[in-house]
Amino acid sequence: MVVIHALIPVFGLILLGYLLGWRRWVPSDAGGSLNAVTFKLFMPVLLFSGLAKADLGQALSPLLVLVYFLPALAIFSVVNLIMHRRLGHPTSMGLAASYSNNVLVGIPVITLVLGPEYLVYLFAILIFHSLVLFTAQSLYNAFWVKEDGKGFDLRSTLKSLANPLIIGLLLGALLNLSGWQVPAPLWKAVEWLASAALPCALLVLGLSLSHYRLHLSTSMSLLTLSKLVLFPILVLIAGIAIPGLEPEARTVLVIMAACPTGVNVLAFHMGQQDNRIISSVIFMSTLLSVVTLPLWLLLLGG
Repeated sequence: MVVIHALIPVFGLILLGYLLGWRRWVPSDAGGSLNAVTFKLFMPVLLFSGLAKADLGQALSPLLVLVYFLPALAIFSVVNLIMHRRLGHPTSMGLAASYSNNVLVGIPVITLVLGPEYLVYLFAILIFHSLVLFTAQSLYNAFWVKEDGKGFDLRSTLKSLANPLIIGLLLGALLNLSGWQVPAPLWKAVEWLASAALPCALLVLGLSLSHYRLHLSTSMSLLTLSKLVLFPILVLIAGIAIPGLEPEARTVLVIMAACPTGVNVLAFHMGQQDNRIISSVIFMSTLLSVVTLPLWLLLLGG
């Protein structure tokens, strides 16, 4: 019951954002402005303040990266192979089954259910999240997609890291390691900005979902199942099989894997069919995570 109560505000704000977008009570230009200020200011400041105060000794373990990304890359490879053979052409569906919405959903869920001190484990993965999976997709594209002249674009991959979220993490880590104390009045402003991040991010997610249309298909169902069930199961197995990982860290990694598909996957879609299926996976995985995330938290004792 505690888990359910903690998740109500998370999915309640997503639903509110969806209603605002669906009923067009928030104009599209206003939604774009809210998205911009959320991900260029509020969320980077939240990540900055969290990492600036975190115990970095907990987050620097290579086991965290190993336990999370070995299953992620396994899901990515197997799903891409299966969907490639099924559809007869390269896809980005392996990315849809392995790329979690750890910012919009992961941060609020872990903060409200487990506590802000657990975010240090999420931050450790978030630094490498886009780099590892977007690079894998770019390499896959370069190997298979010959006819359109596309290849591995290192510049675009590195550009994905030069965003305010990663910059906020890096600045927070630098402040933490430097030992410098931010003056209290300035830190109060940081806290105010950080407090706006979670509600705004959840409203933005709801607004974005209102623009997607659900297209039911076998491919969509299998991808959603892989994202919400198979991926976290593999992370849980890896966390148990690989010794040395703290139970708290394992819980965070499983919850991150169980988060719905991130909207950034659409940037890698290959054609209209990919776009339709992946948009549906984003919508359906977010909708079903209302049920699956509480189940995972109860299973893990969160």
